[in-house]
Amino acid sequence: MVGFGGKQAWLAVRADGSVDAPSVIAALGLRDLGAVPWRDGIDLAHLTDDRVAVTPPLPGARDQQWVLATGRHLIRPGTTVDVVELSGTLGTEVQFFATHRVTELHRWQRAAEGELIRAFGYVGQTGDVTSWHGEPDPAERDAGLPGVLTDETTVLVGEKDVLAVAHAWSIDPTTLTGRPAPGPLRIGAAD
Repeated sequence: MVGFGGKQAWLAVRADGSVDAPSVIAALGLRDLGAVPWRDGIDLAHLTDDRVAVTPPLPGARDQQWVLATGRHLIRPGTTVDVVELSGTLGTEVQFFATHRVTELHRWQRAAEGELIRAFGYVGQTGDVTSWHGEPDPAERDAGLPGVLTDETTVLVGEKDVLAVAHAWSIDPTTLTGRPAPGPLRIGAAD
């Protein structure tokens, strides 16, 4: 497998029953272009604005299987990834992560069965918290988030914190490199 995560956005979808790479591609409204080798797929998703690489189910946090979907398409202007809608459509937990160390944009969201559980967004260039829904869990508090956000609260979050939360909730995708692949990646294309 080939890892990813830096300057990227990705989804983690709990693979319950019928949830697999093709169902995630369909739920995202993408055209399924088929299987590709891992390196080619990750590069394509990272270097283009209209492709998303989707993994087969992978073992991760909480002894669950997770399908990961990654690509610049997920954070480009004009694209909205609605984790609440996706979790309702797929009938499972959906998480969204984004990190971009140049602008210090860092986000994570978590929804299950059509309900938003948690959302956090931060832009380090301005020091602004751009979204905050729900209470931080232990992984988020370990990343430095306060239990409650007030006007006097200072928040400082970096890429490593996004990856730590991803690890606790599902999978840190930077850890995939060199592990045996349970199958090929699939590529979805935006129309």
